[in-house]
Amino acid sequence: MLNDSSGFIKIVLSALFFPLFFQEAFLNFAWGELDPPLLMLAKRLFLILPVLAIILGCWITIACLITIIFRQNRQHFIIALFVTWWDMGKAVVAFWGGVFKFVFNFVVALFELIKILVLGLWSLIQEILFMPFRLISNVGKNVVSSGVPWIAFILTIFWCLIEAMIFTYVTTPLVVDTFSNITGEQLSASFVRIPLYIFLLFIIMGSYAVLSTFLDAAKSKNVSAILGIGVIEIVTLFVEVIFLYREFVDSLVPWFAQYSQNFELGIFWTLAIAAFVWFGVRSLSWFLFASHGTPTLLAIIQGKGFKVETSNGSSSRKLLSVSSEFMEKIRKDMDWIEKKSENLLAAFLLPPLQVVASAINFCTLLITSKHLFELPFKSINDIKKSTALIESLAVSEKKSKRS
Repeated sequence: MLNDSSGFIKIVLSALFFPLFFQEAFLNFAWGELDPPLLMLAKRLFLILPVLAIILGCWITIACLITIIFRQNRQHFIIALFVTWWDMGKAVVAFWGGVFKFVFNFVVALFELIKILVLGLWSLIQEILFMPFRLISNVGKNVVSSGVPWIAFILTIFWCLIEAMIFTYVTTPLVVDTFSNITGEQLSASFVRIPLYIFLLFIIMGSYAVLSTFLDAAKSKNVSAILGIGVIEIVTLFVEVIFLYREFVDSLVPWFAQYSQNFELGIFWTLAIAAFVWFGVRSLSWFLFASHGTPTLLAIIQGKGFKVETSNGSSSRKLLSVSSEFMEKIRKDMDWIEKKSENLLAAFLLPPLQVVASAINFCTLLITSKHLFELPFKSINDIKKSTALIESLAVSEKKSKRS
């Protein structure tokens, strides 16, 4: 069309369509189809977006210059047009610099992330290595400062296990003989010991439970409960003396006979010594630890539960915990990762978006004589939502109509 024209018309058309003289060459150069791969990639990364924005700016500038004829505030509009080109120039330069800035920040963030991972792995190894010591420390603190008598509870369980083991060893021959006479077959001691041990353990624990209940009834002065539990305690005393402590005393008779001639221990003294031993063992163990450990054991068996009170009065059962320094380091690292990711996202998005925004400003300048975006973008928060942009255009249009 330009070649067919001549004279003044050709000059006017050349001025109106001057981007046609260079836009194809610019696009071919920026696309770099025939260039080596690295050079082609560099051109498409650094040039294609600025070239498109500049070509669009040229066409919009032509349309803006044509509309000057019937616009108001022509001087202000021309200044705004120059400012738009100035913003595009800054956006293109910021785009080129932003690519290098993003690469630099990405490399720095990558090294920092590797350092955080290495130090975090080392801290995790330290936490794992020191966790048994921390567990022992937490257990010690809970045992010492909690409201639950853990030491008494553990000693009560331990004493019941030891006492059941002793009486299992003492009464095994009697039980084997008794069952062999009943069944008519000779039973082995190893076959009897495990169930006998479990049975005696329950008997001994029940003995402490009865004693604890008897003392609670005595404290509350509940006569009927005292009488009922007293009968149960007498039966318990009789069973343990006859079947357990009597066997224990009988096992000591050969030892007495070594130091005495014609030594005979009748049934009365055998039961009396057995009852005395029972009373002594129960009294010593009860006043030492069982008086505090047995109620805890009963609370666990009955499912009533209990609270572990710390020194400051708060309930806590956490034994396995990590150190506060490790958690603080994790928190700081997570804050750094969140902040750095936002910075990298802004460094990646802002440079090309500024070029696009400068091109859009040409379009809004042509339509509304105002810029839609305020350049340059300093942070990701400067990029407003679409609804906010539309509302700002509507507000500016109402103000222009009023004026």
